[in-house]
Amino acid sequence: MHTKLRKIFMSEEPSAEKPNVEKLLMDKPSDFIFHAAYLAYSDAWDKAPIEARAQLNQVLTSLSKGEIDMEGFYRQISQHRGEAGPDRYSFGGRMRIETTRKKDWRKKEAKSARESRHRR
Repeated sequence: MHTKLRKIFMSEEPSAEKPNVEKLLMDKPSDFIFHAAYLAYSDAWDKAPIEARAQLNQVLTSLSKGEIDMEGFYRQISQHRGEAGPDRYSFGGRMRIETTRKKDWRKKEAKSARESRHRR
């Protein structure tokens, strides 16, 4: 009897869930610039909290309709992109790109290959 009452009360409780916002599927692979923007949107959407996803959807919709340009699009989604935070890579409006010499990269790859062969 208690489980029956519990089910009734649980079903009548107001749901405190946040609104369900779905990812937009409007990629255009034939348009390289829009495709790159969609990939940036998709990455930001995956990392963004639920509250910010509706805003990201609105920005992508505005871009597809031509209401904003690419610069405005990237400016609006930059706060949701985890890869380029102002404290990590940005220096006065320029991006810092970390590189490795080819010799060092090969050395590191050879070492990881040796270690993976011996771990088996």
